[in-house]
Amino acid sequence: MSFQVFGIAVSRGVAIGRAVLVASSRVDVAHYFVAPDQIEAEIARLLRGRDAVVLELETLKEELPDDAPHELAALLDVHLMLLHDDALTGSASQWIVDRHYNAEWALSAQLEVLARQFDEMEDDYLRERKADLEQVVERVLGALTHEEGGGAAPVTARDFGGEDPLLLVAADISPADMIQFKRSVFRGFITDIGGKTSHTAIVARSMDIPAVVGTREASRLIRQDDWVIIDGDAGTVIVNPSPIVLEEYRFRQRQSELERARLARLRHTPAVTLDGEHVELHANIEMPADAEAAVSAGATGVGLFRSEFLFMNRDGELPSEEEQFIAYKAAVQAMKGMPVTIRTVDIGADKPLDRLSVSELRHEHVLNPAMGLRAIRWSLAEPSMFRQQLRAIYRASAFGKVRLLIPMVAHLSEVRQIIETIRKVQQQLTDAGHAYTRVELGVMIEIPAAAVMLPLLLRHVDFVSIGTNDLIQYTLAIDRADEAVAHLYDPWHPAVLQLISQSIAQARAAGKGVSVCGEMAGDPDFTELLLAMGLRSFSMHPSQIPAVKQRVLRSDAHRLAAALPRVLDSEEPFAAAEKELAAARGGALH
Repeated sequence: MSFQVFGIAVSRGVAIGRAVLVASSRVDVAHYFVAPDQIEAEIARLLRGRDAVVLELETLKEELPDDAPHELAALLDVHLMLLHDDALTGSASQWIVDRHYNAEWALSAQLEVLARQFDEMEDDYLRERKADLEQVVERVLGALTHEEGGGAAPVTARDFGGEDPLLLVAADISPADMIQFKRSVFRGFITDIGGKTSHTAIVARSMDIPAVVGTREASRLIRQDDWVIIDGDAGTVIVNPSPIVLEEYRFRQRQSELERARLARLRHTPAVTLDGEHVELHANIEMPADAEAAVSAGATGVGLFRSEFLFMNRDGELPSEEEQFIAYKAAVQAMKGMPVTIRTVDIGADKPLDRLSVSELRHEHVLNPAMGLRAIRWSLAEPSMFRQQLRAIYRASAFGKVRLLIPMVAHLSEVRQIIETIRKVQQQLTDAGHAYTRVELGVMIEIPAAAVMLPLLLRHVDFVSIGTNDLIQYTLAIDRADEAVAHLYDPWHPAVLQLISQSIAQARAAGKGVSVCGEMAGDPDFTELLLAMGLRSFSMHPSQIPAVKQRVLRSDAHRLAAALPRVLDSEEPFAAAEKELAAARGGALH
């Protein structure tokens, strides 16, 4: 039966494929693919996990006291029966064979299939056996997690040999899983929760694949292997579409591919407005390997290297100074003399470290992590770790132009403490004989307090970078990952636009560099507005550069600036921008 699910469009385009459900569980489950030559070993690992639980339950049954209620033994018998049922481990093994899932993922996928079958049973007693099934699966997952030696090595990409394209469906996708999936086979994402700037949305855009979030019910309504269409433009998910609808969307896919090819021809065209204003289009990257894509897309530098991704998926072990240095050096060398802006670790909120980290253990139950010990607050609370990261960044500066960016600054005392720490690090490097060059210091403007006190901050730094995602979140008091309030997340809100415009104007007046590295920078709908505000440095995912460059090439910056006051003074800035900035559009495509 065909039906539609509606959510929030966060990454444009159309994706068509079969649904792959990542089932929610009270046990954290690793999701990765295994190589073809590891399939038999992974199935054996699954069966060892099952057998360990069988042995545990049989032992418990044997040790039951004589006066124990009969129901306890009967319950254990039910669990043992489920464990031996081929519908569980046999079918889970088939997921490993067919999809190359790791054992935990395969077991979770089969749990999802069986749980739905239990939900549809008319008999109350049988329907309630779903809880027994969940308990059994969680025991096996626990046994797999604690198995000495772990499982097969993850494979983040593989050749499906002509199989149907796959779309990922989940209640939510953790940042750790998103890293694992980033270079995998998925052509699109669908999640129950999230907003336009949730981590899942940002990574989906960075992968340049369609995504719809905040659907609320998708992971419950969509079944494993359903045919699904993701309309990333309208925020619509179509499940089991009719042949006519399927063909229509396949036509749209082909049109989108032609448009991408046309924009790709702008790769080596300088970003210059019709009236001669040069614009820097930098790239946001998460790993050193991403620098290659930045160069290929025509980026003029890296405006944001999110260093926190070097700290994640490590079972609580922090990267060493040498490991970080090698990563930063690789990115710097890949950019071939173009500037690389490295942001110090921005851990917290929707990007927590593994639970074994010191700060995560200490602040595990914080009610509002977005306003807690995160970003520079976390770095200053862990001075040894912070100095280690700074040493690695400064050592990388010997191999190219490096700039240092500090996230979530709100106090001058923080800036002074950072500068003092940098002096100590420089002395340590000098004493150790490590080469380094001057590194420009910048701070992110993502807290309203920083935007309001920007003239004071500018006395101590070389540049600022406006992080619009958090600036909007904190200005409007909205959790950007919470779909319940996602509709209130508004980049066009007058207060947000005033803060961004004032920040750009104040930085330019002080002769300091200013860029925007949030999602607004990579959204062509905001290109003309930011140009009107005087912005000449944008930073975005490499895949977004061609579309933004096209807008730059078609804009007259001076005419846009003349129209800006009418937009900022309007009660409805979006409507005003559509009207007032339209006059400054035009011109032939370079």
